[in-house]
Amino acid sequence: MTRPAGMWTAGCGTTAASISNMKIVLSLLLIIAVLVAGAMFLQPPPGEVRQMEGMPWQVEPLEDGSARVFGLTLGRDNLGEARTVLGPDMELAIVARGKETGSLEMYYNYFSTGSLSGKLVLVGAMDDATLLMLREHSGAPKYLDSGARKYHLQTADLALGYRAPVQGITFIPVARIDEEIALKRFGPPQETLRMDDETLHLLYPQLGLDLIINPGGRDVLQYVAPRDFARLRTPLLQQQARPPEAAQPPPQ
Repeated sequence: MTRPAGMWTAGCGTTAASISNMKIVLSLLLIIAVLVAGAMFLQPPPGEVRQMEGMPWQVEPLEDGSARVFGLTLGRDNLGEARTVLGPDMELAIVARGKETGSLEMYYNYFSTGSLSGKLVLVGAMDDATLLMLREHSGAPKYLDSGARKYHLQTADLALGYRAPVQGITFIPVARIDEEIALKRFGPPQETLRMDDETLHLLYPQLGLDLIINPGGRDVLQYVAPRDFARLRTPLLQQQARPPEAAQPPPQ
């Protein structure tokens, strides 16, 4: 029996409309989720949340020139202690870019604190000789989309990796941050640097924080011990002082 074409047309139209409506609803829900997350940076939290610890703006400078953030003391706590505080759902590896020896990084693909979420990367302090040894033990690296190489630590080397002190922390939130939100949560920066790519660096040396507002990508919060803040600031000044590349002649 031949089914009338009109029945097929009507059914397909209804299905297409339902799919379209579903996509609109999902898009709206995603936008609402991002707005709510951003509001957490700007709006004062309710009474019961005011006692919450571990928020990105809760940075406690210490007398020894270090600082405490996300429940960790930079330069004092090691990666193993950080894993106990933040949870075991992480990845420990050496990440190398170009000809660099690399750095020991503990990576949380999904990190949440309060109602905020994002990615969290902890860098462990480790000398080049030890990094090279761990790289050799790990075997062939995995190549990331950025071109960087990732060397996973062997099981026998994990204990050594976990003993590395936390040298720096990078938090990449889902919520967008603008200057108004930054001023609300962190106060006025001591210095503001605008780079050629339009990223804005709000520098808080007393907190060991470089807050990066990136109109074309993800915003980033980088933390080091305040006594080590030159590690963040000096490369930015060098980048600003570098003359722009000479314009390439048009192809003939």
